[in-house]
Amino acid sequence: MTKGVKEDVVLRSCLEWLRLNGIYSWRNNSGAVKVGRRFIRFGFPGSSDIIGILPDGRFLAVECKREKGGVLSDLQKDFLSNIEKNGGIAIVARSVDELKEKLSEKR
Repeated sequence: MTKGVKEDVVLRSCLEWLRLNGIYSWRNNSGAVKVGRRFIRFGFPGSSDIIGILPDGRFLAVECKREKGGVLSDLQKDFLSNIEKNGGIAIVARSVDELKEKLSEKR
């Protein structure tokens, strides 16, 4: 079974589309890296792949997943839920078309 388009391709495509449409956004990395014998954590656990600010001032969070089979972690679900509860727009996108559609619905 094919998994379709990889997550990093979806992410780069979504970032490019947002930029071309004048939506201020950036790649948001989070995770950990081993340095020597220690792990250094960075970013906010569960935060979305793309963070931005819409022209009307609302917070935008876009979690990119591969085209088929990408699953949200509980931390990612909680992050997106908190964005929505606080008046922002939270989207899970498996393609640029899905990002466009969901953003259009929520604006």
